[in-house]
Amino acid sequence: MKISDFTTLTFDCYGTLIDWESGIYKALAPLIERSGESIEKDSGLLEFSRTESGIQDANPDLSYTKLLTKTHEAMAQNLGVHMTVDDHMAFATSIRHWPAFPDSVQSLQYLKKHFKLVILSNVDNVGFSQSNRHLKVEFDAIYTAEDIGSYKPSPRNFDYMLEKLQDLGVSKSDILHTAQSLFHDIVPATRISLATCWIDRRAGESGIGATPVVENPPTPDMRFVSLADMVDAHRLELH
Repeated sequence: MKISDFTTLTFDCYGTLIDWESGIYKALAPLIERSGESIEKDSGLLEFSRTESGIQDANPDLSYTKLLTKTHEAMAQNLGVHMTVDDHMAFATSIRHWPAFPDSVQSLQYLKKHFKLVILSNVDNVGFSQSNRHLKVEFDAIYTAEDIGSYKPSPRNFDYMLEKLQDLGVSKSDILHTAQSLFHDIVPATRISLATCWIDRRAGESGIGATPVVENPPTPDMRFVSLADMVDAHRLELH
């Protein structure tokens, strides 16, 4: 299997193209400071992951802005810290400041010359539009949790994407699903026989980051530690 076997790259955004872990931890700084505890990045992200995924499961139709608000509220309550409504909202709207990975813009601009680029993301439309300003590329299609009414890893999100792409003349065999999260993306994509490319952004790091752990994860069809490495591999295929 080669990258050039495909016509369409479907991307997760947060954790793959946008460095949400750095963005989340920075946005948690006021809460951590007020708690008086020394909460390192891995611990803070683990608590975020546990809290966010629980709220997602219970509220699949909640907008991502409200989801982040409720996550921050719950984390504050768990730490016994009083935070204001404005504090919770500041965390929820911090998504606009979450940075792109250093290789995202240049890599996407290269890939745009060779593939259709599609987003399948667990955010709302406003949140993604803010992040897309950092990515500086025009995607051929964008499908968000707000559009779909559920969050990955629900199979509904992938079914929705495949149906919409079919209308655009893109079949399942044309698609390479490219993502960092095993839990949200690689596992559900594998279950429906989508080809997968794991961008292992956390290679060599401790902890599990901001996504839930996966027991007995599937083997992705391809693995790269960065989007730049994926681009390099594609260049080699063409020569």
